Amino acid sequence: MPLSIKWHEQLHGFTSFPSPATPIFNTRKKVEVIRVLAKAANLGSESNAKKANLCAAKKERIKLPSFDGSLGRKNFHIREFLSHPSGTEAMLNTRALENFEPLSTDTYRCTLPKLKLLNFEAAPVVDLRVNPTNEDCMVEMLSCKFEGSESVERQNSRFSALMTNHMSWGTDDSESFLEVDVKLNLTLEIYTRPFTMMPVSAVERPGNLMMQALLDRLVPLLLQQLLQDYDKWVHKQSEDDLP
Repeated sequence: MPLSIKWHEQLHGFTSFPSPATPIFNTRKKVEVIRVLAKAANLGSESNAKKANLCAAKKERIKLPSFDGSLGRKNFHIREFLSHPSGTEAMLNTRALENFEPLSTDTYRCTLPKLKLLNFEAAPVVDLRVNPTNEDCMVEMLSCKFEGSESVERQNSRFSALMTNHMSWGTDDSESFLEVDVKLNLTLEIYTRPFTMMPVSAVERPGNLMMQALLDRLVPLLLQQLLQDYDKWVHKQSEDDLP
């Protein structure tokens, strides 16, 4: 039986006058039942809402500097750097964060600078897991939300995000390289006009273009910064090893 018919019959039973053989319902129980039915109706409408699936990916390879151990310096491989706390901070670009908080040995909470849009302010907060091995390193986003006013935080239930950054290294034509493969996926609920009147593709096409442009710009910058941090770390480790 459709929910609307059930609801109508329940409400009709509550509002009609009882016959002598009909028990009188408690008013408080009536309200509780109506709230439950209303909540179920709202859940049903949310599950039928339009959703846009956005995605972008960027793969980039860069040559690694050669540290040949000259002048008494030890040759530190990139995997040693990425397994070191300094490498973790470089991968997560902690200098650009408002706050950086370890949650466990491999999971970190990163608070980005506040975004300002019209009269609203929101601070993106992401939980990231870093898993370095001898062969590669994976950075995975576990959660993403916005902190701010009550109206801003209500939007957290209307989107979900997934991100992975797979780093690997190797040798090609006797040259060492570092390769990153970044994938980003967003699912957005479409609930405001005029977008609700449009096909989902009207949101997905420009959204995909915007996300791809963002990755195309950010990934090379992050790689360059990572190599600079790697170079500084190697020289510092070498200086510490000198007698």
